[in-house]
Amino acid sequence: MTTPNNLVYERPEAFTDMPTHYCPGCTHGVAHRLVAEVLEEMDLIHKTIGVAPVGCSVFAYNYFATDFVEAPHGRAPAMATGVKRVLPDRVVFTYQGDGDLASIGMSEIVHAAARGENITVIFINNANFGMTGGQMAPTTLPGMKTSSSVNGRDVETQGYPIKVSEMLSTLDGVGYCVRRALHDPKNIRLAKKAIRTAFEAQVRGLGFSMVELLSTCPTNWGMTPVNSLKFVEEHMIPAYPLGDYKISDAIKQIKV
Repeated sequence: MTTPNNLVYERPEAFTDMPTHYCPGCTHGVAHRLVAEVLEEMDLIHKTIGVAPVGCSVFAYNYFATDFVEAPHGRAPAMATGVKRVLPDRVVFTYQGDGDLASIGMSEIVHAAARGENITVIFINNANFGMTGGQMAPTTLPGMKTSSSVNGRDVETQGYPIKVSEMLSTLDGVGYCVRRALHDPKNIRLAKKAIRTAFEAQVRGLGFSMVELLSTCPTNWGMTPVNSLKFVEEHMIPAYPLGDYKISDAIKQIKV
Protein backbone atom coordinates (compact mmCIF):
# COMPACT_ATOMS: atom_id res chain seq x y z
CA MET A 1 0.00 0.00 0.00
CA THR A 2 1.38 3.41 -0.92
CA THR A 3 1.33 6.29 1.54
CA PRO A 4 -0.47 9.46 0.39
CA ASN A 5 1.86 12.43 -0.05
CA ASN A 6 -0.45 14.63 2.01
CA LEU A 7 -0.71 12.25 4.99
CA VAL A 8 -0.48 14.26 8.23
CA TYR A 9 -1.85 11.77 10.75
CA GLU A 10 -1.26 8.07 11.12
CA ARG A 11 -2.16 5.72 13.93
CA PRO A 12 0.96 4.70 15.86
CA GLU A 13 1.72 0.98 15.90
CA ALA A 14 1.46 1.12 19.69
CA PHE A 15 -2.29 1.79 19.33
CA THR A 16 -5.02 -0.71 18.61
CA ASP A 17 -7.71 0.28 16.09
CA MET A 18 -10.40 0.59 18.78
CA PRO A 19 -12.07 4.03 19.12
CA THR A 20 -11.62 5.61 22.53
CA HIS A 21 -14.54 6.40 24.83
CA TYR A 22 -13.33 9.83 25.96
CA CYS A 23 -15.53 12.93 25.85
CA PRO A 24 -15.04 15.42 22.99
CA GLY A 25 -12.23 17.82 23.85
CA CYS A 26 -10.71 15.65 26.56
CA THR A 27 -6.93 15.53 26.28
CA HIS A 28 -6.61 11.95 27.50
CA GLY A 29 -6.47 11.07 23.82
CA VAL A 30 -3.55 13.43 23.27
CA ALA A 31 -1.68 11.95 26.23
CA HIS A 32 -2.35 8.43 24.95
CA ARG A 33 -0.95 9.30 21.56
CA LEU A 34 2.21 10.80 23.03
CA VAL A 35 2.88 7.66 25.05
CA ALA A 36 2.18 5.50 22.00
CA GLU A 37 4.50 7.51 19.77
CA VAL A 38 7.32 7.30 22.32
CA LEU A 39 6.95 3.54 22.76
CA GLU A 40 7.02 3.08 18.99
CA GLU A 41 9.99 5.37 18.44
CA MET A 42 11.94 3.63 21.22
CA ASP A 43 11.00 0.17 19.87
CA LEU A 44 9.46 -0.76 23.23
CA ILE A 45 5.98 -1.86 22.19
CA HIS A 46 6.63 -5.54 22.79
CA LYS A 47 8.68 -4.95 25.96
CA THR A 48 6.17 -2.72 27.75
CA ILE A 49 3.58 -3.52 30.40
CA GLY A 50 1.11 -0.78 31.25
CA VAL A 51 -0.97 -0.53 34.42
CA ALA A 52 -4.45 0.92 33.94
CA PRO A 53 -6.17 2.80 36.78
CA VAL A 54 -9.74 3.16 37.91
CA GLY A 55 -10.98 6.43 36.44
CA CYS A 56 -11.65 7.87 33.00
CA SER A 57 -8.72 5.89 31.59
CA VAL A 58 -9.88 2.60 33.09
CA PHE A 59 -10.10 1.11 29.58
CA ALA A 60 -6.59 2.16 28.55
CA TYR A 61 -5.73 -1.51 28.07
CA ASN A 62 -8.09 -1.55 25.09
CA TYR A 63 -6.24 1.23 23.30
CA PHE A 64 -2.55 0.33 23.61
CA ALA A 65 -1.07 -2.57 21.66
CA THR A 66 1.10 -3.51 24.63
CA ASP A 67 0.61 -5.88 27.50
CA PHE A 68 -1.57 -4.34 30.22
CA VAL A 69 -2.93 -5.11 33.66
CA GLU A 70 -5.79 -3.44 35.52
CA ALA A 71 -5.18 -2.18 39.05
CA PRO A 72 -7.68 -1.58 41.85
CA HIS A 73 -8.46 2.06 42.48
CA GLY A 74 -5.26 3.88 43.46
CA ARG A 75 -3.09 0.76 43.53
CA ALA A 76 -1.37 1.11 40.15
CA PRO A 77 2.07 2.01 41.62
CA ALA A 78 1.96 -1.04 43.90
CA MET A 79 1.01 -3.30 41.01
CA ALA A 80 3.67 -1.72 38.79
CA THR A 81 6.22 -2.35 41.54
CA GLY A 82 5.36 -6.03 41.61
CA VAL A 83 5.43 -6.39 37.82
CA LYS A 84 8.77 -4.59 37.51
CA ARG A 85 10.41 -6.63 40.25
CA VAL A 86 9.26 -9.92 38.75
CA LEU A 87 10.07 -8.83 35.17
CA PRO A 88 12.91 -6.29 35.51
CA ASP A 89 13.68 -6.44 31.79
CA ARG A 90 10.25 -5.00 30.92
CA VAL A 91 9.34 -1.33 30.72
CA VAL A 92 6.50 -0.75 33.18
CA PHE A 93 4.35 2.38 33.38
CA THR A 94 1.22 3.50 35.15
CA TYR A 95 -1.30 5.87 33.61
CA GLN A 96 -3.32 7.60 36.35
CA GLY A 97 -5.69 10.48 36.91
CA ASP A 98 -5.59 12.85 39.86
CA GLY A 99 -8.47 11.19 41.69
CA ASP A 100 -6.79 7.80 41.41
CA LEU A 101 -3.23 8.93 42.14
CA ALA A 102 -3.64 11.87 44.53
CA SER A 103 -6.63 10.68 46.59
CA ILE A 104 -7.16 6.99 47.25
CA GLY A 105 -3.75 6.17 45.79
CA MET A 106 -1.70 8.83 47.56
CA SER A 107 0.10 6.40 49.86
CA GLU A 108 0.91 4.11 46.94
CA ILE A 109 2.53 6.81 44.81
CA VAL A 110 4.45 8.33 47.73
CA HIS A 111 5.96 5.04 48.84
CA ALA A 112 6.75 3.84 45.30
CA ALA A 113 8.57 7.14 44.75
CA ALA A 114 10.33 6.97 48.12
CA ARG A 115 11.56 3.45 47.33
CA GLY A 116 12.90 4.68 44.00
CA GLU A 117 11.02 2.02 42.05
CA ASN A 118 12.30 1.95 38.48
CA ILE A 119 8.90 2.62 36.92
CA THR A 120 7.37 5.47 34.91
CA VAL A 121 4.19 7.28 35.93
CA ILE A 122 2.04 9.32 33.55
CA PHE A 123 -0.10 11.51 35.80
CA ILE A 124 -3.15 13.27 34.31
CA ASN A 125 -4.24 16.30 36.33
CA ASN A 126 -7.64 17.69 35.30
CA ALA A 127 -8.61 18.99 38.75
CA ASN A 128 -11.58 16.70 39.37
CA PHE A 129 -12.85 13.14 39.58
CA GLY A 130 -13.75 12.82 35.92
CA MET A 131 -15.35 9.39 35.64
CA THR A 132 -17.69 9.57 38.62
CA GLY A 133 -19.35 12.91 37.92
CA GLY A 134 -16.84 15.68 38.43
CA GLN A 135 -16.49 15.71 42.21
CA MET A 136 -13.82 17.77 43.97
CA ALA A 137 -10.41 16.12 43.87
CA PRO A 138 -7.22 16.84 45.83
CA THR A 139 -6.14 18.90 42.81
CA THR A 140 -9.30 21.04 42.49
CA LEU A 141 -8.42 24.75 42.43
CA PRO A 142 -9.53 27.13 45.19
CA GLY A 143 -12.95 28.50 44.35
CA MET A 144 -13.46 25.95 41.56
CA LYS A 145 -17.01 24.59 41.40
CA THR A 146 -17.51 20.84 41.18
CA SER A 147 -20.45 18.51 41.78
CA SER A 148 -19.36 18.17 45.43
CA SER A 149 -18.22 21.79 45.91
CA VAL A 150 -21.11 23.59 44.28
CA ASN A 151 -20.15 26.95 45.77
CA GLY A 152 -16.50 26.53 44.88
CA ARG A 153 -13.68 24.91 46.83
CA ASP A 154 -13.41 26.64 50.20
CA VAL A 155 -9.81 26.29 51.40
CA GLU A 156 -10.81 27.07 55.00
CA THR A 157 -12.96 23.96 55.25
CA GLN A 158 -11.76 21.81 52.35
CA GLY A 159 -8.05 22.58 52.32
CA TYR A 160 -5.68 23.61 49.57
CA PRO A 161 -4.87 21.68 46.39
CA ILE A 162 -2.09 19.12 46.66
CA LYS A 163 0.80 19.83 44.31
CA VAL A 164 1.97 16.31 43.60
CA SER A 165 5.07 17.08 41.54
CA GLU A 166 6.41 19.54 44.10
CA MET A 167 5.77 17.05 46.89
CA LEU A 168 7.28 13.97 45.24
CA SER A 169 10.34 15.91 44.10
CA THR A 170 11.45 16.13 47.74
CA LEU A 171 11.89 12.35 47.96
CA ASP A 172 15.35 10.86 47.52
CA GLY A 173 14.09 7.95 45.41
CA VAL A 174 12.77 10.19 42.64
CA GLY A 175 15.03 10.64 39.62
CA TYR A 176 12.75 12.56 37.27
CA CYS A 177 9.66 14.60 38.12
CA VAL A 178 8.29 17.27 35.78
CA ARG A 179 5.03 19.00 34.92
CA ARG A 180 3.86 19.77 31.41
CA ALA A 181 0.52 20.77 29.81
CA LEU A 182 -1.57 19.67 26.84
CA HIS A 183 -3.33 22.89 25.87
CA ASP A 184 -1.40 23.91 22.73
CA PRO A 185 0.99 22.43 20.14
CA LYS A 186 4.17 23.85 21.71
CA ASN A 187 3.41 22.39 25.12
CA ILE A 188 2.26 19.09 23.63
CA ARG A 189 5.67 18.77 21.97
CA LEU A 190 7.38 19.53 25.29
CA ALA A 191 5.17 16.93 26.97
CA LYS A 192 6.25 14.30 24.48
CA LYS A 193 9.91 15.11 25.09
CA ALA A 194 9.36 14.70 28.83
CA ILE A 195 7.60 11.36 28.36
CA ARG A 196 10.49 10.19 26.20
CA THR A 197 12.99 11.21 28.89
CA ALA A 198 10.98 9.41 31.58
CA PHE A 199 11.00 6.16 29.61
CA GLU A 200 14.68 6.57 28.75
CA ALA A 201 15.40 6.96 32.47
CA GLN A 202 13.66 3.67 33.20
CA VAL A 203 15.43 1.82 30.40
CA ARG A 204 18.75 2.99 31.88
CA GLY A 205 17.72 1.96 35.40
CA LEU A 206 17.81 5.48 36.82
CA GLY A 207 14.91 5.23 39.24
CA PHE A 208 11.39 6.52 39.65
CA SER A 209 10.11 8.96 37.02
CA MET A 210 6.84 10.86 36.73
CA VAL A 211 5.42 13.22 34.14
CA GLU A 212 2.44 15.26 35.32
CA LEU A 213 0.24 16.53 32.49
CA LEU A 214 -2.28 19.34 32.97
CA SER A 215 -5.32 18.14 31.08
CA THR A 216 -8.83 19.26 30.19
CA CYS A 217 -12.23 17.99 31.28
CA PRO A 218 -14.76 19.97 29.22
CA THR A 219 -17.76 17.86 30.27
CA ASN A 220 -17.34 18.20 34.03
CA TRP A 221 -15.98 21.74 33.80
CA GLY A 222 -19.10 22.72 31.86
CA MET A 223 -17.08 24.29 29.05
CA THR A 224 -16.56 23.96 25.34
CA PRO A 225 -13.36 22.17 24.33
CA VAL A 226 -11.84 25.48 23.21
CA ASN A 227 -12.68 27.23 26.47
CA SER A 228 -11.30 24.32 28.46
CA LEU A 229 -7.94 24.80 26.74
CA LYS A 230 -8.04 28.46 27.79
CA PHE A 231 -8.87 27.39 31.34
CA VAL A 232 -5.71 25.29 31.48
CA GLU A 233 -3.62 28.25 30.32
CA GLU A 234 -5.31 30.94 32.41
CA HIS A 235 -6.10 29.10 35.64
CA MET A 236 -4.40 25.73 35.95
CA ILE A 237 -0.89 26.74 34.95
CA PRO A 238 -0.78 29.65 37.45
CA ALA A 239 -1.85 27.21 40.17
CA TYR A 240 0.38 24.39 38.92
CA PRO A 241 3.46 26.00 37.34
CA LEU A 242 5.05 24.05 34.53
CA GLY A 243 8.64 23.03 34.98
CA ASP A 244 11.25 20.49 35.98
CA TYR A 245 10.87 19.74 39.67
CA LYS A 246 13.60 17.15 39.97
CA ILE A 247 16.07 15.75 37.45
CA SER A 248 18.96 13.66 38.70
CA ASP A 249 22.42 14.33 37.32
CA ALA A 250 22.38 11.01 35.44
CA ILE A 251 19.05 11.83 33.79
CA LYS A 252 20.30 15.29 32.80
CA GLN A 253 22.72 13.49 30.49
CA ILE A 254 19.89 11.93 28.47
CA LYS A 255 19.45 13.54 25.06
CA VAL A 256 16.07 13.12 23.36
